[in-house]
Amino acid sequence: MHPMLNIAVRAARNAGKVIIRSFEQLDKVEVESKGSNDFVTSTDTAAEQAIIETIRKSYPEHTIIGEESGVLTGSNDDFQWIIDPLDGTTNFIKGIPHFAVSIALKVKGKLDQAVIFDPIRGELFTASRGKGAQLNSMRIRVKAHKDLSATILATGFPFKHKQHTKAYMAMFTSLFEKASDIRRAGSSALDLAYVAAGRVDGFFEIGLKPWDTAAGELLVIEAGGLVTDFVGGHNHVKSGNIVASSTRLQKEILKDIRPHLGDALSK
Repeated sequence: MHPMLNIAVRAARNAGKVIIRSFEQLDKVEVESKGSNDFVTSTDTAAEQAIIETIRKSYPEHTIIGEESGVLTGSNDDFQWIIDPLDGTTNFIKGIPHFAVSIALKVKGKLDQAVIFDPIRGELFTASRGKGAQLNSMRIRVKAHKDLSATILATGFPFKHKQHTKAYMAMFTSLFEKASDIRRAGSSALDLAYVAAGRVDGFFEIGLKPWDTAAGELLVIEAGGLVTDFVGGHNHVKSGNIVASSTRLQKEILKDIRPHLGDALSK
């Protein structure tokens, strides 16, 4: 295992311990609203701190970009850790056991290492650039479908961007009519990990943040898949509009998304 991936795994497991302890005592978890339909808990903050401390012990000079802490600049900005300490906070608050820790490392602007850890199931998804993707050390691959029939897609509703509800529902309808079914589970990090593992065949969502998708993107790519924006380009990090699947299926998903974009979602 790459030394930096090893540290990412250690950081994810440390955060997972914080999350599990809190999940067993949800009545003691403090919840605050960051904005409309956007929540942060004392557990998010504590888990992020555990990740930062673990990374800083080994790499004090690296930059860290955290969902809760913002940008913590280091002396060597070529190395950027992008972390989401608890992806699926609303599930966590409600006691729904489906959430994950997401940690990615960019080296000179390119995704290099990735970890998504599901502390409830003990599932550890990892990827190193050019080395493939694994689930609990076993190689994983995306499922290569030719078309949407018999596929299961994952998605997330645009609950923070309700101005796009009409466009999103048009996309959803077009894809749902062709796919076998569509799932909305509440953690984009796990949705992407599940695409990489072949558990779901594709994923699309509007308005995500880099910490939601960075680790999952590398997992999908290293598992043989493709990650793009809604027009098949590479602006998804900036726009937050993301599609992930096998290369062949990606064309079919984009074909159903494009007619419903409008100006706001085609950038």
